Amino acid sequence: MKFTAEQIAKILEGEVVGNPNAEVWTLSKIEEGANGSISFLANPKYESYIYTTKASITLVNNSFTPEAAMSTTLIKVEDAYLSFTKLLTFYDQAKKDSKVGIEQPSLISDTVQYGENLYLGSFSYIGSNVRIGNNVKIYPNCFIGDNVVIGNNVTVYAGAKIYSDTLIGSHCVIHSGAIIGADGFGFAPNPDGSYTTIPQIGNVIIEDYVDVGASTTIDRATMGSTIIRKGVKLDNQIQIAHNVEIGEHTVIAAQTGVAGSTKIGKYCVIGGQVGFAGHIVVGNNVRIQAQSGVGRNVKDNEILQGSPSFTYSDYSKSYVHFRNLPKIVLELEELKKTINKNN
Repeated sequence: MKFTAEQIAKILEGEVVGNPNAEVWTLSKIEEGANGSISFLANPKYESYIYTTKASITLVNNSFTPEAAMSTTLIKVEDAYLSFTKLLTFYDQAKKDSKVGIEQPSLISDTVQYGENLYLGSFSYIGSNVRIGNNVKIYPNCFIGDNVVIGNNVTVYAGAKIYSDTLIGSHCVIHSGAIIGADGFGFAPNPDGSYTTIPQIGNVIIEDYVDVGASTTIDRATMGSTIIRKGVKLDNQIQIAHNVEIGEHTVIAAQTGVAGSTKIGKYCVIGGQVGFAGHIVVGNNVRIQAQSGVGRNVKDNEILQGSPSFTYSDYSKSYVHFRNLPKIVLELEELKKTINKNN
């Protein structure tokens, strides 16, 4: 699929400087630009590349003024980085839109209802009473259990498993290997030391504009629902336990684990490998540094670090002393010797 500089400028509301008929059909980094590609310059430290790049078109900020000749056609926009992100989204969506139809072999229950432009990859299974919206893309080797509801413009990548009764909103992305709706970790101890499985009869609810990373797992509730609110972004290899609720537009980095019945607020930013104890409440706008262990309730706007975690400023001060512990111990020993000698 080819686009001219003039067409791209209209999409981005930009201004062409150079050949308006320059054509591109792929994207590239500015230092790796080739004929037929479009790139961007947002960071001034890469400016030297714009004079040597072979990219046919380059997005630049309106403030950019060239200091030497160049062969690339410029499109001036308000924010080159955001405009290139917009192009990436457009390009990605164009590739997805080309995927339509049901590949074979695949198995679809007679009771399934689906909207327009469905793509279902081969070796996929869709159970009974499933409802699927418009423009949904389900790639090969996926499992969709009974009574699942999937909204419009959802992409489910290869190998994802969505267990029965899961509800997924619109504009969501479920990446490869994700498992949504598996049983929560529920076992009752017996007097003899063995365990009896507690049936997990709830479900998972994922609201609109949620991204679920590859190999991330979200467990169904024991009763009620595990809820991922609107706009949440989950990285790869995250574990969300039963009856957890994650607030709107919270982002969580890889390998984080959230234990059962914990509630995390809105607009939180959580680093990688953070561990949350169960049955705690984390407020809104909380920042948690990577590898922290959170075992208590957290108020709005706190910044935490450490395991167990505590206030970020206190952690930073304490860490300075921690690094100096060998020196401090030696000084204490010398002080003890002096005191003992004087006594």
